[in-house]
Parts: sequence; structure tokens; C-alpha cells
Amino acid sequence: MAGLKPYLQLMRPANIVTAISDVCAGTAIALLFVPEGSTLDWPVLVALIIATIGLYGGGVVFNDVFDADLDARERPERPIPSGKVSVGGATKLAMALFLIGVVAAGVVGVVAAMVALSIVVMCLLYDKWAKHHAIAGPLVMGLCRGLNLALGMSYSVVALDRVWFIAFVPVVYIAAVTTISRGEVHGGQRAPLYLSALLYGIVVACIVAFGLHYQSGVWAVGMVLPFVAFVFPPLVKAIRTLQAGDVRKSVKHGVIGLIFMNAAWTAAAGMWGLTLVTLLLFPLSIWLAKRFAVT
Repeated sequence: MAGLKPYLQLMRPANIVTAISDVCAGTAIALLFVPEGSTLDWPVLVALIIATIGLYGGGVVFNDVFDADLDARERPERPIPSGKVSVGGATKLAMALFLIGVVAAGVVGVVAAMVALSIVVMCLLYDKWAKHHAIAGPLVMGLCRGLNLALGMSYSVVALDRVWFIAFVPVVYIAAVTTISRGEVHGGQRAPLYLSALLYGIVVACIVAFGLHYQSGVWAVGMVLPFVAFVFPPLVKAIRTLQAGDVRKSVKHGVIGLIFMNAAWTAAAGMWGLTLVTLLLFPLSIWLAKRFAVT
């Protein structure tokens, strides 16, 4: 296990769990557009979950590969700069994870495979170039997450055709989290944090509007409350103190809070079984976050 742990650290297991919640949310949305009376095709959902594990894992491992020199100065405890994992070994792991992701998506269908390949491209674009730019960074990272939701929606091609634009909501959300994260090493500034709070609010409004449109019930949108309660208080504290530790905590809550956001999507779609499955990912992610770094 000692030899395996550094590789798991590279993969950010707690974050991967949040990626699984994206697929659950996308599948819940897709189920609104399948023939009435159809039941959830679990093998398809499992294939999509395997796909997102590979794609997200490959993306975050490549992030550390490209950041090896920077991490040697700012995060020397990470697996690559600490010497626990070589750059070559990390690169091979990332490539293998990407391959698993694309193949698993291909089992679902051509559309899912195309979405998976798009995620690979966006991940590499972010890891190598975009993350160093104030505007391109949050945008490309958000597109990675939006495409991950679309990966779940590829469960039904009809859903992608009808409500593809929903995939832009995670773009807004991740733009908020990425904007916050720019201050996690040296401390933050208030203007970007206020912008992140505004973007969080837009996400909440979109989920509520979707739920009211498709379910027209308070219960369908009530799941936004745990989401709000989880991500806003740490952000408010970070705005007040501007301390790096508080900013880092806000980022952590923003990443793990994706589970609550996705539970809100599944509830807004009226898919309560998937809502429960998504919520059960939260304690797993918290448990993993205590053992492996989230950022």
C-alpha cells in the first residue's frame, strides 16, 4: 500500500468521487427524455462511472506532471517533487487512465466516446496552458466539468439534443471555484471572491429554474439548500479574512460541494433514487479527503 499511495495521491480520489456525482446528475437529467416506463440501465451507468474515473484521474495526474517544477518550489510534499513518483511513471499512469476512460465511454456509444475525447483534449489544454491564464483557466476547467455532466447525459442522445445547454452550468460553477483557488497559496483578494459568490448564486438559480420547469414542486428544488449551506459559509469567511488557509478551505468545500450540486440536479429531475446514490458519495468523498489532498 505504501507504494500505491503516492499514485492514489496523484489521482485525488476525493475529487474523483465528485466526478462520479456529475455522471449521476447527467444520467438523472437524461432519464427525463427516455421512453416512459423505462428503467435505469445500470450497466450503462457503471460504464459511464468507469469512464469518468479514468478521465478525471488522467486529467489531475497530468496536472501534476506539467506542474512538477512549480510544485518543487510551492508544494514539495507532493508525490512527484518529493521523489515518490517519477515524471515518467506519472505520465504512464495518466495515459492509461485516459485510455480506460475513452474505452469505457465507447462501450456506451459513439456520442459518449466523442464526449470523452473532448474531455481529454480540454484536460490537456488546461493542464499545459490554460490554467496559467486568468480567463482561459476557469473557462477551460469549467468546460471539463460541463463535459463530464454531458458524459452522464450521453446516456440518452435525445437528452443531449434537447438540453445540452445545461452542461454550461458546471462551467459557471467551476469558474467560481477556480477563481477562488488562485489565492489558496498566498491568500486571496476580495473582488474575485465576490465574483465567485455571484457565480454560485447563478448556479443555484439555474437548478431551481430547471426543477420548477420539469417538476413544479418545492421538494424537487429543496436539495439546493444543503448545497448552499455547504459552499457559501467558507466563502464568506474567506472574503472576510483573505487568509490562505480560509481560501483553501473554501476551495475544498467548492470541490466536494459538487456532490451537493449534483444531488440538487438529480432531485430537480425527480430521480430520487439517483439523488440518494449521489448523496451517499458525500461521506465517501469526505473520508477520502481526510487521507488524500483535494487541491
